[in-house]
Parts: sequence; C-alpha cells; structure tokens
Amino acid sequence: MSETAFASISRRRVKLRAVTQDSPLARFALITIAVVFLLIFLFAPLAVVFAEAASKGASTFFETFKDPESLAAIRLTVLIAAISVPANLVFGLAASWSIAKFSFPGKSLLITLIDLPFSVSPVVSGLVYMLVFGAQGLFGKWLLAHGVQIIFAEPGIALATIFVTFPFVARELIPLMQEQGNVEEEAALTLGASGFRTFLTVTLPNIKWGLLYGVLLCNARAMGEFGAVSVVSGHIRGLTNTIPLQVEILYNEYNSVAAFALAVLLAGLALVTLGLKTLLEWRHADALSGRARRR
Repeated sequence: MSETAFASISRRRVKLRAVTQDSPLARFALITIAVVFLLIFLFAPLAVVFAEAASKGASTFFETFKDPESLAAIRLTVLIAAISVPANLVFGLAASWSIAKFSFPGKSLLITLIDLPFSVSPVVSGLVYMLVFGAQGLFGKWLLAHGVQIIFAEPGIALATIFVTFPFVARELIPLMQEQGNVEEEAALTLGASGFRTFLTVTLPNIKWGLLYGVLLCNARAMGEFGAVSVVSGHIRGLTNTIPLQVEILYNEYNSVAAFALAVLLAGLALVTLGLKTLLEWRHADALSGRARRR
C-alpha cells in the first residue's frame, strides 16, 4: 500500500472516531442534564409525597389505613386488578400467539387495535362506556329493565381498566415471539406433540420472563388508573372509589396527610414494580445468553 493511501485511510479513521465519540465535556453535559431532569421531575415529587405523608407522625400516617372508606378503596383496587390482569393475560397470550405464529386477513388491523388504548385518552374511553352502558346509553334501558348495573359499579370499573391495560401483555410478547420464530414449535409438532403440549413445554418457557414483565406492568397500571375509572365510577364513597380516586377526594377535603399516605401506597407499588422490572430484565438477559451459548 502506498504512503498516500495509508495516510488517507488514517485520516478517515480519525474522522470516524471524531464523529462517533463525544468529547468528555459533551458526555458530562448530557449526563448532568439527564440527572438534573430526573431529580426535578421524578425524585423531588416522590420525596415530597413521602415527606408530606410523614409530616404529622407515624400514628397519623397509619390512621389513614383504619378509615373504612380508605380500606374499601384498597379492597376495590385489589379486586379490579385481580379481574383485569388475568383477563389481559389471556388476551395477550392469544393475540401474541396468533400475530407471531400465523398469517391471516386483518392481522395489521389487530395490531393497530391493540395499540388503540395508547392513543386514546382514558377519559374518552370511560365516556365511551358511559355512552354504551349508561342509563341513557345504547344498552342502558335494557340493562336497567333486567336489573343489571354496569356503570357506577364494579363491572364498569373493571371494563374501563381492562381497556386501558390490555396492550401491556400483548406488546411485550409479540416482538419476543416474532424474534423466536416457529422452529422449535415445528420441531415439537414433528415429533408428535399436540398443540397444547407444544405451547406448555416449548412456547411458554421461552416467553415466561416477557410474560411476567407484561403482567407486572399491567398490574401497576390497573392499580394506578385514574381517568377512565373516574368517569365510570360515580365517586360513590366506600363503594366505587379506587385508591387514586380516594386520594383526590381526601386532598380536595384538605386531608393532605391521609391523601399522601395513600399516595405512598401507590408510590411503593411503583418502586416495587421498578425493582421487579429490573430483576426480570436481568433474568431475561441471562436466559437469552444461555440459549445463545447452547446454540
């Protein structure tokens, strides 16, 4: 190679490094901006919640959880999560299985519909349920005539929560199952395994960490949902108020310590979710590296 050509290649490598590597000052500035942003918009509000909840002592803090209305809100929140999470688990598995493993007419439409709750305001979704199942809604008169109450009752809250949370499980599983492909399932079917056995012994073990991650996010959103639930609940004290709605009521009544005490409960759920999310991502990365080594 000539000396001129070698010099030209060296100059190109220097330019490439200059483009792809930031200076220490630039890296420090970017990291500082990210840290300051997190401190202002994430950690500071979280610290205020905990500080306000503990501002009048531990006895006042724990007194909140003896209040019948607050206990009813906690029970209802757990009940709605216990209904919506399994429902979305079944839907997410069915939708991701069909989208990742099969080709059929309307596949793109199904994918679009799964993303619908991400693009529609929760308040709008709650209003839609009012227009369908409310007293003056599409099925309202028939429901009233048969003694069935959906709006301003647990069924309406469950339906609204299922709507706003159903993308989480499916959206975690679809890219994971598409990446894995059909090779292992086809091998199992070739060896004589039934479709259900193939799902239990091949597909489910491969997606278990993604499935748990989706369920975790779905549960966190179900317990913290406010907009859609606020529209369909009716704010009936001790009956249809979930934890977020009870926090709003207590704060509007200037009972800030009780409001922040319940907010601490939701913040604790968020922190636990974050910790479990990190654990699941770590386990999922280990599982992928183990599969790569076996191959």
